[in-house]
Amino acid sequence: MAHLRSRRRLALAVPVVLSLTASLGFLPGAASAAPLTASTATRADGPALAYVVNTRTDHHTIASVKKAIAAAGGSVVIAYEQIGVIVVHSADPDFGSRIRAVRGVQSAGATRTAPLAAAGTTDEGAAKVLSAAEAAKVSRSAAPGQEPLEADQWDLRAIGADRAAKKDPGSKKVTVAVIDVGVDDTHPDIAPNFSASQSANCVGGKPDTTYGAWRPVDADHYHGTHVAGEIAAARNGVGVAGVAPGVKVSGITVAEPDSTQLFYPESVVCAFVFAADHGVEITNNSYYVDPWLYNCMDDPDQRAIVDAVDRAQLYAQRKGTLNVAAAGNSNDDLDADALSDASSPDDSTPVPRTVDPHKCFDVPTQLPGVVTVSSTGVTGAKSYFSSYGKGVIDVAAPGGDRFQIPDTPSKNGRILSTLPNNQYGWLQGTSMATPHVAGVAALLKSKYPWAGPATLQRLLKAEADNPGCPAGPYDGNGDGVVDATCVGNKHLNGFYGAGIVNALRAVR
Repeated sequence: MAHLRSRRRLALAVPVVLSLTASLGFLPGAASAAPLTASTATRADGPALAYVVNTRTDHHTIASVKKAIAAAGGSVVIAYEQIGVIVVHSADPDFGSRIRAVRGVQSAGATRTAPLAAAGTTDEGAAKVLSAAEAAKVSRSAAPGQEPLEADQWDLRAIGADRAAKKDPGSKKVTVAVIDVGVDDTHPDIAPNFSASQSANCVGGKPDTTYGAWRPVDADHYHGTHVAGEIAAARNGVGVAGVAPGVKVSGITVAEPDSTQLFYPESVVCAFVFAADHGVEITNNSYYVDPWLYNCMDDPDQRAIVDAVDRAQLYAQRKGTLNVAAAGNSNDDLDADALSDASSPDDSTPVPRTVDPHKCFDVPTQLPGVVTVSSTGVTGAKSYFSSYGKGVIDVAAPGGDRFQIPDTPSKNGRILSTLPNNQYGWLQGTSMATPHVAGVAALLKSKYPWAGPATLQRLLKAEADNPGCPAGPYDGNGDGVVDATCVGNKHLNGFYGAGIVNALRAVR
């Protein structure tokens, strides 16, 4: 599971947002280049790859580019005309360079480095399933009015979500879409709040709304179900509770169905557009887009990926959707001058490289307007794995930390939530922090239904509690080595951004 948000994620400082915004959506097209014609020779002697071709959004340009795609040896999978993104398959090894020379094409590139197969996330470590005996022990500790397993949910109490639910559990008119590996909507804690009409399978770039298409293919694809439970597990006397137990949750599957669980750009583009067109108010993004951990703008393929996904998420924002994403689990300073990337591309053979995170972007986390989330443990300290960076992190939330031990029945510092097949289990990661923020955002949207994405982000920050930088050196894992340096003040710093979100304050 290379890409769940236990995976590394970045966000932008304001100057970077401005420079990125200036470079995306306004990429210069090859206006003087001659279009390809049907007589142009094409080759089909390479592996079949997927591409994104980005154009202007007028119908004439898109129709012309579609003809050029066919002439260049490509086949259109789907065209998102509203954002000017066309998903293409081609076995011609020269397709990318050929189509970039076409009039009206603003950027184009391969979305993977390995051939299409017949047919990541950000949790830190594998899930630990809660056994029946352990569940029974926890249930005996439940206080009146609590869900059976709530005694182990230190994270709800840390942000006042347990008390917030008594005042306002959230509105059924608000939906959070979990863009992930799939959501098991048959789970008894998720079923009461699941929105099938806002769910789909977007793998490959084209939405499949067949009933149940959004479900995980097997129990190993558990990440999305865990995230969904953190957001909106119902207070129904069963299992656990979510941060916003009164709102709706949907599932949009973007991960490949095999063991790699890769999140390719065309699938994520599909997810953002689908969410926007189906009235989703908030999306949860606990992953980074494969195959590049960072997409560098001086590479034509990676530039096209940034352009395509940015168009899709900005389209969602314009339609009223707030996008929330995880900062990643590499304990990296995301405002550093240089970072090491030894994992890209992750669908073939990685080639170690050094990147400047101000020029090479983690997608969608570093895109303009996306809320970037760091992780905390039960003490409120930054999780040992969580990436950070002043001007990068917007807010923080509980994501678990095995070194910060709570006074709970199981004494487990990770996050307890739902798993497929009616099970429950523990995970930690910025993947787990992000749904806490999405849940609080859903509570805010319930209270202020008129609020758009920018207003919701401002409210998240205004309601947050900021502990400020640690008084002494930060040693997250207790090995005697300083692991990170926090820069900033009580109002804004690299560990917490504007602070740890507060559900109770959000509903007051």
